[in-house]
Amino acid sequence: MAARLSRLRYSAAEWGPAMTARGVFLSFEGGEGSGKSTQISILAKTLERAGLEVVLAREPGGTSLGEAVRALLLDPATGDVDSRAELLLYEASRAQLTRELIQPALATGAVVLCDRYYDSSTAYQGYGRGLPISEIEALNSSATSGLKPDMTLLLDGDHQRGMNRATTESTDRLEAAGDEFHKRVRHGFLKIAQADSLRVKVIDAEGTPEQVAKRVLASIRTIPVLALVLAEADL
Repeated sequence: MAARLSRLRYSAAEWGPAMTARGVFLSFEGGEGSGKSTQISILAKTLERAGLEVVLAREPGGTSLGEAVRALLLDPATGDVDSRAELLLYEASRAQLTRELIQPALATGAVVLCDRYYDSSTAYQGYGRGLPISEIEALNSSATSGLKPDMTLLLDGDHQRGMNRATTESTDRLEAAGDEFHKRVRHGFLKIAQADSLRVKVIDAEGTPEQVAKRVLASIRTIPVLALVLAEADL
């Protein structure tokens, strides 16, 4: 493991200063039931087989504070929550996650795989709830201290099929927001990808988990340092 991480840092230096100070940060986005958790699990195992240290994170959550916020936000018993109050709770969880987990992990040279990050606030509270995008972007920047993923993988598919998969057992507060809301969220994610196509890669989420995983892997191979380590591991 240590040898692989040393090689990761050495290789990063060959590709410029932006990649030398920290590891690699990948976020996964998408609507409800898009398969993010499944794809993160598959990718984590692949990267670990290549000898890389992988740290998993999720939003909201990932820290004691974040998990408490997650329980509050997703519990239907919480009832009606003001849209701006909802946004601020997500931002509080994000700030704690960034400083307590993500930044320290990147400082060690790890690959961080995060199930949602600031794009979710833009899509859900901006396009979904109707809050001003500029206000959300300012709060996102504050909560993250300007930290951006090296790549964001947007798993995109039919939102109704996704909702059917997500609600087979129970429905949380966001899943219960209704079809029109989730349609706006999907539209928002695609607008984000269109505006930031260098960072956000749209992945067709339709098909088997194995088929989608191949698309995810093809995208992350465009990050030179990961492409090199995966090639060395014959993956």
